Amino acid sequence: MIRVLLVDDQPLIRSGFRAFLDLEDDIEVVAEAANGIEALALVAEHLPDIVLVDIQMPVLDGIETTRRIAADPTLAGVHVVILTNYGLDEYVFHALRAGAAGFLVKDIVPEDFLHAVRVAARGDALLAPSITRKLINRYVTQPLPGTTGPGLEELTGREREAIVLVAHGLSNDEIADRMVISPLTAKTHVNRAMTKLHARDRAQLVVLAYESGLVTPRQNRV
Repeated sequence: MIRVLLVDDQPLIRSGFRAFLDLEDDIEVVAEAANGIEALALVAEHLPDIVLVDIQMPVLDGIETTRRIAADPTLAGVHVVILTNYGLDEYVFHALRAGAAGFLVKDIVPEDFLHAVRVAARGDALLAPSITRKLINRYVTQPLPGTTGPGLEELTGREREAIVLVAHGLSNDEIADRMVISPLTAKTHVNRAMTKLHARDRAQLVVLAYESGLVTPRQNRV
């Protein structure tokens, strides 16, 4: 059972998402919150698999809520997915850097919404390739200076190769094809890289890879 916490300051939106999710046998909405402060208390109480967080809320916004959840080691199994009315705007970019697993636009079609919740719960490919490419484009136009981060020296050559392909927006199956390995081995390389770089998920792995200089816009265009 996938346990979901809904966080949005608009009751109508929360009730709409809840009514839709409650129709699924494998998804349970465990609680609702109207702001980040309420959400933090409910996350600690229920330990949901997924927290769907509106990015703009009173009292405590979605970015700071995400940052506090991601910083708490007791909540390592909780995946934050941002809800937004707009595409990959500045708010969403900062939320991903704060530790969000990914994001959903509120006008997403129902089938894609359910698929995204299930994918996020698995901790697998939490960002669609199109969204990953938008992140990449941000670094292409405004690359950040590289900094040495913890774990970089521990990466194997294959793990570094896998990170570059993740930064291209490739799924595990696509990485396996490119590296001529099995999908399970590809997933292992990605997961080990995430562990060594202390990345919570693939979204944060992409951000860390660019910010550390491990992956550069020049590499991405190769």
